[in-house]
Amino acid sequence: MRKFLTFLILSTVYCLPFTFASAQSACTSDTSGKSRNQLEQELAACNKEIEQWTATLNQTKQLSASFARDVAVLTAKINAAQANIKAKNIAIINLSKDITIKQSEINILDNRINKGKDAIANILRKTNDINSYSLVEVMLSGDNLSEFFIDIDTYTSTQDALENLFAELRTTKALTEAEKIVLDKKREAAAEAKAVMEAAKKEVEVSQAEKKTLLAQSKSAEVTYSQVLADRQAKAAKIKAILFPLVDAGAIPFGTALQYAEDAQAKTGVRAALILGILQQESNLGSNVGRCIITDLSSGQTKTISNGTIWSNGIHQLRDLPLLQNILGNIGRDPLSTKVSCPIAGIAGYGGAMGPTQFIPSTWACFGGYSNSRTGGCYFPKDSKGKIIYEGTWSYNSDKDKIKSNLGKSTQSDPWNPADAIMASAILLAGNGATAGTYEAERTAACKYYSGKKCSSANHIARYGNDVMSRASNIQLTMIDPLQNL
Repeated sequence: MRKFLTFLILSTVYCLPFTFASAQSACTSDTSGKSRNQLEQELAACNKEIEQWTATLNQTKQLSASFARDVAVLTAKINAAQANIKAKNIAIINLSKDITIKQSEINILDNRINKGKDAIANILRKTNDINSYSLVEVMLSGDNLSEFFIDIDTYTSTQDALENLFAELRTTKALTEAEKIVLDKKREAAAEAKAVMEAAKKEVEVSQAEKKTLLAQSKSAEVTYSQVLADRQAKAAKIKAILFPLVDAGAIPFGTALQYAEDAQAKTGVRAALILGILQQESNLGSNVGRCIITDLSSGQTKTISNGTIWSNGIHQLRDLPLLQNILGNIGRDPLSTKVSCPIAGIAGYGGAMGPTQFIPSTWACFGGYSNSRTGGCYFPKDSKGKIIYEGTWSYNSDKDKIKSNLGKSTQSDPWNPADAIMASAILLAGNGATAGTYEAERTAACKYYSGKKCSSANHIARYGNDVMSRASNIQLTMIDPLQNL
């Protein structure tokens, strides 16, 4: 019976895909240069393939509990996920084309509205000229009187018609713009669904690789899940051996850093893997908390420790330098020897970020309990033109220390303390919308963490968000999940 089931399973895995050959040839990921009709045909082929692979998945679920069946199930899942991803790609391309069409229609309507405005302006000028004539002038002119009043009627009716057309065009433009917004949201939703599907596919591929390894080790005998447990335990031991070499804070094991992130998740609702992805992106898991030191406490000039490069824009002289000295003084650190981040060459801005999660002082103030005497809060006031005024002194207020409150600690929050830094990053990510838990919400929160702006603001901001999400996915899949599955 077991041999029969094995034969049936292998037949399902290796033979059924050949029956899908015609559908697979049409459902491809190559979408460049194809017409909308071709894309719709491929979308239909992808949907058919999804249905076929789903049927295969349902069939394999009824078979033996052996690892051969597991491989067949996972193969069907991967193929179904691939077909879904292809379908999402086609949907995104079609939506992008629709959005382009809508934008083109909006531009055409704008041109028609502008021409209508010019026509109305000419009519108004002509009407004004006619209105300037007195009755005597009309009577004494050489023109036929009836022709004069016909001109007035013509101008008036033309003006009314243009005004009606103008109103119609504005209504049509508003409806078209609303349709474009709806399409844009659909495209974002499709992109997010695709990202979720790709993440699920990666998880299935990892499981499939493990099952195939076990199957190859014992082709004739049933392999028990105790071997899977042993494999998980070996991976857990390897993960626990990985250290976060946090400069100036001492080395901590991954398990401890994960506990900090999970505590932050419990308090803020931000996913632990995303928090650790930020930590890895900002300081390579804490190994690089800064390569510069301040050389001038008046100007904010810094220098790179390794090669002596001088940075005149080392730290913002008015916004961050006074506050940094206040923070360092309160936690007992020397401002002339404490390492901070250097500015990024080629990108406008300043350095001066602190600790493993790289907070600039003026951002840390919002969560670390510091208040500005001019505003009573952590933000700077603005003048009537919207320009920031960097006046006022800073002081620490224990009641406003959110980090300290979340951790339930008695001492002041410290940006170089790993637990404090990780909690602060979680609070900031939560404030930027990461608690929604979707791919796009977390990516947007990461971009705002880096720049205060959305991912679409600049290419280097978008790259940062993409890198954080990639790191978070890897941490979740290869480090957190194996520990939680023990």
